[in-house]
Amino acid sequence: MSKSIGTVVRGVRTPIIRQGDDLVSIVVDSVLEAARSEQIAFADRDIVAATEAIVARAQGNYITVDDIADDIKEKFPEGHIGLIFPILSRNRFSICLKGIARGAKKITLMLSYPSDEVGNHLVSLDALDEKGINPYTDVLTEAEYREKFGRVEHPFTGVDYVEYYKQLIEGEGAEAEIILGNNAKDILPYAKDVLTCDIHTRERSKRLLRQNGARTVLGLDDIMTASRNGSGFNPDYGLLGSNKATEETVKLFPRNCEVFVKQVQDALLEKTGKHIEVMVYGDGAFKDPVGKIWELADPVVSPAYTGGLEGTPNELKLKYLADNDFAELTGQALREAIEKAIETKDKNLKGTMATQGTTPRRLTDLIGSLCDLTSGSGDKGTPVVWIQGYFTNYAE
Repeated sequence: MSKSIGTVVRGVRTPIIRQGDDLVSIVVDSVLEAARSEQIAFADRDIVAATEAIVARAQGNYITVDDIADDIKEKFPEGHIGLIFPILSRNRFSICLKGIARGAKKITLMLSYPSDEVGNHLVSLDALDEKGINPYTDVLTEAEYREKFGRVEHPFTGVDYVEYYKQLIEGEGAEAEIILGNNAKDILPYAKDVLTCDIHTRERSKRLLRQNGARTVLGLDDIMTASRNGSGFNPDYGLLGSNKATEETVKLFPRNCEVFVKQVQDALLEKTGKHIEVMVYGDGAFKDPVGKIWELADPVVSPAYTGGLEGTPNELKLKYLADNDFAELTGQALREAIEKAIETKDKNLKGTMATQGTTPRRLTDLIGSLCDLTSGSGDKGTPVVWIQGYFTNYAE
């Protein structure tokens, strides 16, 4: 690559992936074909990433709504479940709720408010202020919610999620009770057996429930952790990271991804002679400033990656150097001074002023977000992303 070019990101098209496909060969062949067709040379520390969806599809990691119901019946034999903190999503949670309700007699559903964990709003903070409601302390019944706010539809989907989730529960033959609250223990006056559906705060929710006397405490990551009648499963994340496939089937987050990334890396080394890093990515970890939605509905950005993607960036802030350390320099002298600073920088710059404003996040979260934005979730047809020059800098 030219010194004038830094990071280059390319979406790579592949065939449509089906269960049982040799995904390692498909990914490798697709990247090799892209390189041939565009006359691109491989380099050490290139990155090839595959979206979790095609890994799970190739694995056949699917379950049915009935599988979820059977697991729920086994783990909540009393039949009354306190279900707390689900996200508001037709694609992510509604199909799971359908299975949970099918396996229950009654569900007391506690929704967080004014928004769910990833930023989907039931009501606005301004509306809470206007009504004098404190979301940190106040628990609302469905009747109180309706009295104060009426029917509220999501601005993007047009769905009234309180109504939608209630109808889903009742449609499966279970009794539905809905409350709104933000403290996990607020469910306990209503139900002693609790399924907590939050993603990134689930361990805290489980701890609070146990400390406050819940009888049964499980999370979505505890449901479908083993196969039922030959179904898919995920021993690490259960239903977390799942997506609706059809009205009766669910695609789970992929499992055993470590094997896949190593096989792809080995195959690329054999074919190209270059040491290429490989990862599987899901949702990017970014937030929409308009819709206020945090994209990360998966339990992690990357369930597996090769060793060269471990860690965080160790970078200097060029603007800081130019405005402070080398404020008196211009032109070639400035360039040479900055290049020398980069070449001689410490291996660990944490805590130094010259790093302020850089990105103190894990490499896999940054790269996975880049990949997710590149591949999109629609009809681009590029579930594989090839990144070059990510680890180069101004001095190279």
